[in-house]
Amino acid sequence: MKVSSPSPAPRGAMVDIGEGRALHAVFAGPLSSPWPLVILEAGAFGFSADWAAIQAKLTAIGMRSMAYDRAGLGFSPPGPSPRDGLAVRADLEALLAATGEAGPFLYCGHSMAGLHAAMFAATNRDRLAGVVLVDATTPAVTDSRLAGILVDLFAGLSGAAAWGSRRGLFAPYAWAGVGDTIGLEGDPSTEKRWAFSHPGHNQWAAEEVASWKQTAREAAKTPFDPDLPVAVILAGGPSPATSARALQTLPARASRFGYVEQEPGASHATLLNTKHGDAIVRGIVHARDAGVTAPDRPAAAAE
Repeated sequence: MKVSSPSPAPRGAMVDIGEGRALHAVFAGPLSSPWPLVILEAGAFGFSADWAAIQAKLTAIGMRSMAYDRAGLGFSPPGPSPRDGLAVRADLEALLAATGEAGPFLYCGHSMAGLHAAMFAATNRDRLAGVVLVDATTPAVTDSRLAGILVDLFAGLSGAAAWGSRRGLFAPYAWAGVGDTIGLEGDPSTEKRWAFSHPGHNQWAAEEVASWKQTAREAAKTPFDPDLPVAVILAGGPSPATSARALQTLPARASRFGYVEQEPGASHATLLNTKHGDAIVRGIVHARDAGVTAPDRPAAAAE
């Protein structure tokens, strides 16, 4: 069994965001695309590789996308602590400015990135055409008693993961199924398996999780604009209504241009792969097209 590997050559490029810092970003799709740029934000312990299958699907329908690695994750060097939502938003805004991307944007976030979506929308509404939440948490979900307990447990496990990766405990498993639970192919799968046991990646991912509740409190300060198109894509087929599902779908139900879809057979991770990713693309297309027709939309999104 292969137990370790050197750092793979990253796809994409490093982008100087100022103050001696850089972030790794992967752009895909035609430069001539008339549609908003799709910003793809990974969840906890995720990075640009997570979105490879979705980027390929978006390219196939003529849409541009950008997936990136937050500070300390994947191929991006660390940033200053704390790694909360305020820091993540500031870095993303700096990355977009450095690449000359002025908008309009469609923001697509997986899992914990549902919190980052709310924070980005709060300061970028004038250039935001829509939001897609992929099996995502929300401030309301995090505020529930059970979720709060689970977040604390996850934070403890994340810290343990960082400790274990520093001691090489994960290396024997990186090339087994646990190294890439999404089910990626080629180079992105190699990147995902490498990051699984990488000490720096795990350390900074754990730092983000430690700030989860603070990020949720910040995200709760500014609810989504009701005129902002919001699509919610959930893993798993139709199921009896639960309080957790209700909280996950609340942003779409509160939007005048909301959309909810459940993907049968998909798990929280496999929702991002080639087999199940069309559901995410349908959510993106819904937000894209609804943004064009929505009243009071950003002027840039009216093209």
